[in-house]
Formats: sequence, C-alpha cells, structure tokens
Amino acid sequence: MSTASNKQPEMDYRGVVNLTIRACQIAQAAASASAQAVANGSPDILDNVREREEELDTLDREINEGVTALITQVPPQEARELLACLKLVIELERIGDLLLGFSNRLRSCVSRLDRQDVRDLASMAATVERMVRDGEQAFEKRDTNLAVAVLRADAEVDRLRNLIVVRHIENPEGERRQESFHVVFMSQALERAGDHVKNMAEEVVHLVTGRSVRHLLRAADKPFENMFVEYMRRRDAFKR
Repeated sequence: MSTASNKQPEMDYRGVVNLTIRACQIAQAAASASAQAVANGSPDILDNVREREEELDTLDREINEGVTALITQVPPQEARELLACLKLVIELERIGDLLLGFSNRLRSCVSRLDRQDVRDLASMAATVERMVRDGEQAFEKRDTNLAVAVLRADAEVDRLRNLIVVRHIENPEGERRQESFHVVFMSQALERAGDHVKNMAEEVVHLVTGRSVRHLLRAADKPFENMFVEYMRRRDAFKR
C-alpha cells in the first residue's frame, strides 16, 4: 500500500522569480489598503494590511530558502537574478512592516484627522502603491524606464512628508493641530516605505545594466532634479 509523500517540491529558479513578483503584488495591495483606509476613514480595511504583512514574512522565508538552495546550481546570470530577488524581498518585507506600523497608528486616530492630513497621507500611500506597482513591472519586464519612474515618484513622497512635518512641528501659522504625534510618525513610515521601493528600483537598474542609477542618469545626461520637474508636469497634466 503506497502513501503520499508530504515532502514539498523543490523550488527552481523560475519559482523564486515568481514568488518575488508575488511579494511585490502583496506589498502593493497593502499600500492600496492603507490609502483607502485614510481616504475613506474606514479602519476595517486595515485588517488587510496585517494579513499582507504576514504573507510577506512567509514569502521572505521561502525566497531566502530557495535562493540558498539554488545559488550554486545555476548559471551566473540566473545566480545574479536570484540575488536580486533576495534583495527585493528584503525591501518588500520592510515595506510590509512599515505599512503595518502605519495602519496601527491610523486605526487609533483616523476619525480625528484634519482634512489636509487625510489628503496628504492618502496621497503618500497611493504614491507608494504606484511605486511598488512600477517597481514590480520594472523587475518583471527588466524595464529601466519604469525603475526611473519610481525614483521620480519618491521625490513626491518626500515632498508631502516635509509639508506634514512643517505643518505640525514648525506650524508657522500657529494653528491648533490634531493628532500631530501620530500624523508625523505615519508620514515618516510612508516616507521610509518609499525609500525601500526606491532601493528596489535601484536594484533593478543594477540587475539590468550592471551599473548604478547614477551611471544610468549620467549616461542620459539628465539630472535628477530635471526628472522630478518632468514628473510633476506629467502628474499635473494627468489631473487636468
């Protein structure tokens, strides 16, 4: 009488890549839930963030184990891509942690946030969502243009974080602010999440070109400040 084996099938190179893409999609879903919860004032949506964070922890372990088992058994180019997968999932796991921290704070104060804070935090979370989406597509398609788009978007996240800090800490108008402690920490969590997505984009550029982002931008002869101005113009045109 035969018995079924409980042994899990060994992961191959393509399996690790697919898990990495899946991790990107999960992080995007967490950022989307965060943006919706802020914009709609619906803390129940935040349960999704915790679930996504747990999924990212699981994928982090699976990808780590897969890369460890495969790294010496594949050709150099695949080994390079496996290392990129490992770096990407580390960034994604940290993004999940930051979004969970953001959601925990939001749950305690969402009903008391000022409208401007709601708009800025929702915009930051939505931008992080788009950054993760573009980062995932950049990795899947090996597209450096999408990776550069992530770098452009990160500047917008930084700008909104700075506006929130000025409004709540410097407060030049001398107005009474609500939930400043939570709002500032939530903005910093989203800003740090954006930094981790930017790290992902930089890793994709290095994977595709073998060069750093600075080399890529220097080759294009286009300063980062100019790219940000172009991004802002396209964003404004899209809004119209």
